[in-house]
Amino acid sequence: MNFGQIVTAMVTPFDEHGEVDYLATRNLINHLIANGSDALVIAGTTGESPTLSEAEKVELFKFTVEVVNGRVPVIAGTGSNSTKGSLELTLLAEDVGVDGIMLVAPYYNKPCQEGLYQHFKTIAAGTSLPIMLYNIPGRSAVNISVETIIRLSEITNIVAVKEASGDLDAMAEIIDRTPTSFSLYSGDDGLTIPVLAIGGTGVVSVSAHVIGNEMQAMIRNFKIGNIQEAATDHRKLLPIMKAIFAAPNPSPVKAALNLKGISVGGVRLPMIPLNNEQLRSLQRALSIFDEVKI
Repeated sequence: MNFGQIVTAMVTPFDEHGEVDYLATRNLINHLIANGSDALVIAGTTGESPTLSEAEKVELFKFTVEVVNGRVPVIAGTGSNSTKGSLELTLLAEDVGVDGIMLVAPYYNKPCQEGLYQHFKTIAAGTSLPIMLYNIPGRSAVNISVETIIRLSEITNIVAVKEASGDLDAMAEIIDRTPTSFSLYSGDDGLTIPVLAIGGTGVVSVSAHVIGNEMQAMIRNFKIGNIQEAATDHRKLLPIMKAIFAAPNPSPVKAALNLKGISVGGVRLPMIPLNNEQLRSLQRALSIFDEVKI
C-alpha cells in the first residue's frame, strides 16, 4: 500500500453547536486533495478523536470515503488503549471502505513491549487492511521500541510507522532493519527533510492543511537532488510549522484554516481556542509567509 509522501492528519470540522459539520468537511477534503495531500488520516489526534464518539467516527469514515471517491487513500484512526475496542472500530471502518488504518500506541495503561506487540498483532490478525503504526511517546507515555517495530514489520499487513519520537537514530535503525516494503513517516513536520535524508518515505503532517503544496515542492527538490533548494524551502516553512504547534494541536491549525477562509469551526473541550495574543502571533506568521511567497 502506497500512502504517498504527504499524509495529512485531517482536522474534524465542527459547526457552531460543536457537532460535526459535514458540508465543511466536504470542502476541507477537496481543499486538501487539491493542495498537496497524498492521503488523509481521519479521526486521529488532530481530528480530536478523544472527543468523538464511536458513531461519529464511523460516520466520518463513511462520509470521507464517499467524498474522496478513490482520489487518495483514506486512513482511519482506530487505535486506542483497548485491543478489543480498537479491533471492533477497525472492523467498522473496514466495512465502510477505508483504505487503511492508523493504530496509536496504547496510552495511559503503559503496556510492556510484549504487550504492545500482542496488541498490534491481534488487531492485524483481525483485519485485511494495511496498518500504519503510530509511535508518539510524548502523548501515549509509552515508546514502541525499535525491536518491537521491527518484529511488527514482519506481519504482512503492518506496512508503515508514523514515528513521532523525534529520535532520528531509532528511525534510521528501523529503516535499516525492516523490509524495503515497510515505510517510515515522520510524525513531526519539522523533521521531514531529515527523515527523508535517512531513507524515510514522507511525513504525516498537520501543517499540510496550510502549506501542503509548498511541502510537496520541498520534497520534490530533495528527491531530484536540489538539496540547497530543499534546504531553503525547509527554512522558509519552519516558521509556519512552529506557529501551527505554538499551542496544543489542533487549535492553531483550525485557526489558520479559518483565517484563510476554509471554515472548520472551533474545538471541543478540553481543547480551547487560541487566545488573542496567540491568534495575533499566528496571523503575523501567516502574513510574513505570504509576503515571502510573493
